[in-house]
Amino acid sequence: MNDISTPPVLWTAEELADAASGKVTRDFSVTGVSIDTRSLKPGDLFVALRDSRDGHEFVADALAKGAAAALVDHRLPGWPEDAPLLEVAESLAGLTMLGAAARARSTARFIGVTGSVGKTTTKEMLRHGLSAIGPTHASAASYNNQWGVPLTLARTPRDAAYAVIEMGMNHRHEIAPLSQLAEPEVAVITTIAPSHIGHLGSLEAIAEEKGDILAGLLPGGTAVFPRDSAFYDRLAERCRAQGAKVVGFGEHPESDARLLEYEGHAEGGAAKIELHGAQFELRLAAPGRHMALNALAALAAGVAAGADPGRFAASLGFFGAGAGRGQRLQIAVPGGTALLIDDSYNGQPTAMRAGLAVLGLQDAKRRIAVLGDMRELGDFGPALHAELAADAAQSADLVFCCGPLMKNLFDALPPEKRAVHLPNSAALAPAVKAVLAPGDAILVKGSLGSRMAVIVNALKEPAA
Repeated sequence: MNDISTPPVLWTAEELADAASGKVTRDFSVTGVSIDTRSLKPGDLFVALRDSRDGHEFVADALAKGAAAALVDHRLPGWPEDAPLLEVAESLAGLTMLGAAARARSTARFIGVTGSVGKTTTKEMLRHGLSAIGPTHASAASYNNQWGVPLTLARTPRDAAYAVIEMGMNHRHEIAPLSQLAEPEVAVITTIAPSHIGHLGSLEAIAEEKGDILAGLLPGGTAVFPRDSAFYDRLAERCRAQGAKVVGFGEHPESDARLLEYEGHAEGGAAKIELHGAQFELRLAAPGRHMALNALAALAAGVAAGADPGRFAASLGFFGAGAGRGQRLQIAVPGGTALLIDDSYNGQPTAMRAGLAVLGLQDAKRRIAVLGDMRELGDFGPALHAELAADAAQSADLVFCCGPLMKNLFDALPPEKRAVHLPNSAALAPAVKAVLAPGDAILVKGSLGSRMAVIVNALKEPAA
């Protein structure tokens, strides 16, 4: 019989009550924290948040599935009389207080990551590289907002040596409170690009918002910024004004962490990099120059947090892109197989160009781009979509589009590159599936709200 060890206690009832200024109905301990009964594990603390539905409606289900307790701010009929509860004034505030308490008690080195593009991949590279050096905790998926950051903090294991916290935003003044909660010792901005420009109005405002990750940077900390950005000097001045160190990364000749050479191929790449005067060879299992730059940012941040640069760099040779973020899959098509590049999670102009460049590297009979709307671009949207036409035409033999904004790109393409434009991903999926042939390479990319994963899932299904 296999010996299955019991997960370590993350919080006792007394610790939870103290941290969240609440009261417990009876004694218990928890081994994790969850906000979703679908992924809840026995021993978790279930936090009843309000979103499209009130999480309190799922407390009974959570307890039946083995939750050790539930964090609630009111009771509903039908709960067990002796239900193990942590009762607080308001559930999101209670979770935020747990996050703050977890940060205060942790001895881990904390790294905060934000950016218009590449923040989740850079966070995962940091998780991967730091895990080769010591116990590492990091945000799950893209848990980077007002509930994702405190949830990640509240889950920080007691023995973590490193913790990597992703921070995102849609509107102005959202990153500062997240950074102040996480209190990173190292802060990373991956890129500054027109994501959410429809809400913020300008690249300058986006740069200011991303720069707000400095609001929580601990005294004497280090900020890792893109040296090639037009906003580098402004960010560096702001950083130095509060006594923090600045590490610029990129291809700029004055970069502290510099990409000297890059040679890409269909399945990865090789780079020569320089960090603070020392040179390293870097091999990546994920293709694209943008991946090499993400790796450079991750390496610079990891070293700033105390990691050995050689061990960190070597570990990145085994890093591969995750689902929805450039993952490569062989799929069955009539008569053989084709390559599917699943980049369906995120889409904005810089990311679109990077994804198309990776498609262009593929040794395929046909290169097919399947593109959905880039969201939250406001009045800039139509022009930013049309401006992708040159990149799409260069990298793809055939382009499928869906969504009203992608019609601007479709119309700007040379006629021989146009496949079809349809209103949404559900309509487009069968049209794409119908034309696939052995040896094709297919890129599927768009904003999460465009639901391009519908097409990915359809293409992964065996042909009828």
